[in-house]
Order: sequence, then structure tokens, then C-alpha cells
Amino acid sequence: MMKAANRLDTVQEYYFSKKLREVRALSTQGKPIINMGIGSPDLQPPNEVIEAIQKAVTKYGAHKYQSYQGLPEFRKAVADFYKNKYNVEVSSDHEILPLMGSKEGILHISMAFLNKGDKVLIPNPGYPTYTSVTNLVEASPVFYELTEENDWEPNFEQLEQDDLANIKMMWVNYPHMPTGAKATQALFEKLIAFGKKHQILIINDNPYSFILNNTPLSILSAEGAKETALELNSLSKSFNMAGWRVGMLLGANSLLQEVLKVKTQMDSGMFFGIQQGAISALKVSSSWFTEMNEVYKNRRKLVWKIADALGCSYDKNTTGMFVWAKTPEGVKAENMVDDLLYNKDIFIAPGFIFGSSGEGYIRFSLCVSEEKIKEALERL
Repeated sequence: MMKAANRLDTVQEYYFSKKLREVRALSTQGKPIINMGIGSPDLQPPNEVIEAIQKAVTKYGAHKYQSYQGLPEFRKAVADFYKNKYNVEVSSDHEILPLMGSKEGILHISMAFLNKGDKVLIPNPGYPTYTSVTNLVEASPVFYELTEENDWEPNFEQLEQDDLANIKMMWVNYPHMPTGAKATQALFEKLIAFGKKHQILIINDNPYSFILNNTPLSILSAEGAKETALELNSLSKSFNMAGWRVGMLLGANSLLQEVLKVKTQMDSGMFFGIQQGAISALKVSSSWFTEMNEVYKNRRKLVWKIADALGCSYDKNTTGMFVWAKTPEGVKAENMVDDLLYNKDIFIAPGFIFGSSGEGYIRFSLCVSEEKIKEALERL
């Protein structure tokens, strides 16, 4: 057989891709699986978004190739959104690059700025894609530990003592996934100062800032941020449009132009209709977030009861669409996850898939109806 590229030796199939096959197999065998493991929004996008894409597909030129940089109207909607929601000024002509979801951006940014052997600071626990993409481009991941005692923020004193030679990039993700730790202006200011001091490109991955959170923040609001930082954002979680694959990268034009060199080799522009729907989403009233978060609040209260039933501890002062819970002393998270799956037909995510600092934790998704969460609670 043809041998795969050596770079694939550095990565494994995404945990959820593999585990969800097992979950689906159990479902086909008649098991009444309740999937509380993955953050795929089950709620509908705003009605006006659906109407916008329906109208758009009949317009002349809708099915042609689109600009790599997106419709001017889409970029303008993003700029207005950032001004209205984050109080951040960005140029719609020069400082916004649409993406097919922010996950695409992680690869594009890494390909644009990393050479073989460059080092990348990656949060532990954190989104596994940061590590796998770093490995795929033959750079070296350097993990910085996040702890509950430090509110899941980087320990800058420790980082300053480490060897930062050849560190070229640092991935951050606030509000944080999987822990739900909130973003703060003070944290963003520290990150920008750290990036400037050591000439490190800081990238904040920011898809959760409107979920169960009344104070959305952008790292670009910190003074001097555009000199050393980029921000990824998306419509997946905020507007229940995960399958639409609409994201964006924001920052200095000089940095975006490097990413664009990669992007233009990878796709041929975002579908016109999806961009029209995205424009509509970015213009919805703030009541959209209020109503959506009421649903998530009710679900989270029920999930807390499940965590209580399992003897887990958790922080109620978090944000995002997950509940991050610590397992009881002496209980291995993987064993708890498998026990729930095989004996209670409930699937949750083990914390170790987000890094070694996730050992001893489990993660519940709020992308499950109240009815299903109540059923899971009854099973326990």
C-alpha cells in the first residue's frame, strides 16, 4: 500500500470523529443514546437568516465563484458588529478576512507564519486542533499549563522564566473552551504586553463570547493589539450556524495578507447565499442573545444537577455552552465516561482529550434539549 506522509505520524484521528462512530453504532443497535459530548448547537438560527439565504439563491450571479475576501457588504457587517458589540474599530476593507469557519483559520494562520522547528505556545487544557495543526506544519507545540487555582489563565511569571527562544505564536481562547473561564480586559492587556515584549504573534480564538455572557470582549480592544495579535471569530455558536461554516479573521492588514496567500490556494470563495445569511445574522437585535441564553441557562441548571448526582464539583461563574466538572477524588474521568455510555446510554466528553491538565475533569455540552437532559438525570 502507498505509505502516508510522515506528518500524519504526528496526529491521530480527532477524538470526536472516532468516538462518535462508536456512539452512532450503539444508536443503530437500538441504544437510546443521549449525546451530551459535542458542542453542535441544536437550536435554529434567526428566522431572518433563513429567509435571507432563501432569497439569495435566486439572485443572478449567486452561484458563481465569489471573492476570496468576501462580499464588501459582509465585511462591512462584521466591522459594524465589532464596533457595536465589542467597541472595536476594524477596517472593513483591510482588517477582516472571511473564512470557511474559524477552524480553517487555525490551519491557514499556521501555514502562513510557522516554519519547521518553530515553537508554538498552546494552552493545556485547550482545543486539540491547535496541537494537531502545529504538528502537521512540522512546528513544535510547547504547552503552557492552565489551572483552576489561577482561574484558567496563563501563568505569566512562569512563562517569563521559560525558554521563549524560537516561540513564534501563542494560541489563546477566551472565553475558554473547555473550562468556560471568562475573558477579562486585564488578561488581554497582559497578553498583548507579553506578545510585544517577546515578538510573539498572539491569536485569540473567540467563538463563545455571547454564550451565557453579558460582557463580550475582543482581544483587539487592548491598546496596541493589532501590532501583535489576531482574532478568530465565527457565527457557529453565537447564531447556531455551525454547519454553515462562517468565520472571520481580524487584525492588521499586513498579517491578513500573509494568511490570504494561503487561503487563495485552498478555496474559491464563500457561497453568496451563505454570506447574505451571515450579513442578516450580524444585524439581528440584542434580544436574540437574551432569548437564546435563557434556553442555555435553564439547560445549565439541569446539567448542574447531573454533575451533583455524579459527585462532581464545578464553577457556576463560567460562560460558554459547556459545563466543566471535576470528578470525585479517585474517580478516573475515562472510566466515568465509559460507565455512563455503556450502562446509562449517556455520552459526555472526558477532559483528557483537551490535554493532560484536563485529567480528572469531564465536559457536558448544553446543546441538548431540556427534555433529554431531564431524561439523563432520571437515568442516574
